[in-house]
Amino acid sequence: MDTSGIISRADELRHWPADEAGARAVQDRLRAHVRLDEAGPEPGFEGTVVGVDVAYDDERDVVVAAAVALDARTLAVVDEATAVGPVPFPYIPGLLAFREIPTVLDALDRLARIPDLVVCDGYGLAHPRRFGLASHLGVLTGLPTIGVAKTPFTFSYQAPGPERGATSPLWDDRAAGGEPEEVGRALRTQRGVKPVFVSVGHRVDLDRACAHTLQLAARYRLPETTRAADSLCRKALANV
Repeated sequence: MDTSGIISRADELRHWPADEAGARAVQDRLRAHVRLDEAGPEPGFEGTVVGVDVAYDDERDVVVAAAVALDARTLAVVDEATAVGPVPFPYIPGLLAFREIPTVLDALDRLARIPDLVVCDGYGLAHPRRFGLASHLGVLTGLPTIGVAKTPFTFSYQAPGPERGATSPLWDDRAAGGEPEEVGRALRTQRGVKPVFVSVGHRVDLDRACAHTLQLAARYRLPETTRAADSLCRKALANV
């Protein structure tokens, strides 16, 4: 992983926050490092796109993370890895990344090659503090990341058209300055199904984030990266 520059992943993990105030301070500090000036890889690039997901065993306070690498052109699974760890942070809405990232990083490190794009089952800029899991993970790894969520969190949108590929803005109506801010897009990946909610994480623009999501969701509502990582998580959790 690319941990060069100002952000040291090792230091961040060593000083992982233990409470809400500490976590919010980390978000405020790292948010300035999100790169919004890169388009990111083109859809169908030659390389790997990796889906990450987590599952919890609440009784044992354990989190399992899965990372599944797909060929970006064929969508065939080419590598996969899992990791298990203690849940390092309490459940607080808006701070879920602090429960997941250490174990997700462990799973990513176990892949045979560095991903060219990471797809998170969650949010990037479509987050009340503009620093969801996809952005946090992108800043710590230096990798291009996007967030593809199942729900719009706290944001508003108009339903996109019924056809596959239709989009509509995901608005933050409470943005600073009083003007609504587009923080992502609702994307219809299949005709007749609910949209997914795409947002930029790090080093990918919103147009390409939507294009990648659409290509990865060739047959189902959710991207194949998310479906594969979710399935692997469940299998791994059953064996913990």
